[in-house]
Amino acid sequence: MFELSQLRCFVAAAEELHFGRAAQRLNMTQSPLSRQIQLLERILDVTLLERTSRNVALTPSGRVFLIEARRIVRLAESAALSARRVAKGDAGKIAIGFTAVSGYTLVPQIVAHARASLPNIDLELHEMVSGDQTDALLTGLIDIGFVRPPVVRHEFETALMLNEPLLVALPSGDARQAMSVLALADLDELPLIMYSRAGAGYFHDMLVRLFDEAGVSPQLVQHVTQIHSMLGLVRAGLAAAVVPQSAMGLHPDDVQFRQLATMPERPVELHIAWKRDNANPALEAMRKLCLECVPA
Repeated sequence: MFELSQLRCFVAAAEELHFGRAAQRLNMTQSPLSRQIQLLERILDVTLLERTSRNVALTPSGRVFLIEARRIVRLAESAALSARRVAKGDAGKIAIGFTAVSGYTLVPQIVAHARASLPNIDLELHEMVSGDQTDALLTGLIDIGFVRPPVVRHEFETALMLNEPLLVALPSGDARQAMSVLALADLDELPLIMYSRAGAGYFHDMLVRLFDEAGVSPQLVQHVTQIHSMLGLVRAGLAAAVVPQSAMGLHPDDVQFRQLATMPERPVELHIAWKRDNANPALEAMRKLCLECVPA
């Protein structure tokens, strides 16, 4: 079987139709180039180039073989380039886990930024709750997770992505729409849609703590897991709900959002997490890109 170096010599000579120029193009002397082409012709048992003292010309077999030889050389060069890109982290695949609410605004921003800045990295997106992301990071199903705290495992490294304020989502006709900012006391003894502890523990525990500290007791009329379901119930007029600011990205009809005064002012945290021993070469470039998308 012929070698790639022989194909490169033949392609150069066939395109230049001059052994001296072909040798110069390949940074080699003319004799080794001529010898490589002769070996190639011997292996193929065909004459590829007609040589005279004045010129070089392709034979009919040479013209046909040149088409495939060029393709093979290009494929080899492309394979080498792809391998180098992957090794440098400029190409490859990254699997990202994200919570539903982060998929409203943050994840689309990251995807758009990655397509522009890291076009050779393929993104694989997985929507899942934070607890499932922890397991997925451990097993290697995902490389990066956008998770709610706490993420306390020695196998992981984390970084804060963003802090958000809480808003109150109000149904049509709610008198509190006349207020620009609501206090926790404005929720006391009034109907409220609450997060399920089993499927939305982060938000459930946060609101329970805030209500206890403020000494308020809303009337909890329903418990749900997903924010889009919560907003659907608000839109239906069931009750108000407390949601992170990013929930506004859903643009629900007939729902008004008002700021909820809390301490701290931006209590909702989202962290990026990755496994310390993850050997994916593209991880570092993607991690940096994600942090660049953090709102100022």
